[in-house]
Amino acid sequence: MPLIPIHDAADIGTLARQLRKRQGIRQDDMAAIIEASHVFLRDVELGKGTVQLGKVLRLLDELGVRIHLEVPEDAP
Repeated sequence: MPLIPIHDAADIGTLARQLRKRQGIRQDDMAAIIEASHVFLRDVELGKGTVQLGKVLRLLDELGVRIHLEVPEDAP
């Protein structure tokens, strides 16, 4: 799997929308799968920065995205 740099909520939204469409899942169907509203999913895909992180993580997991954080070596 390729590594994709994420700089902001818009990057996550773009990725989520591309993956959802590639998998042929309608927006309202994906919302139902992750037990969220279609408004939530729309907000994620539009890059709104105030969406609930837990739900975003669930969405990405459902789309098959695995998240790894790169932590600086000098971090406590």
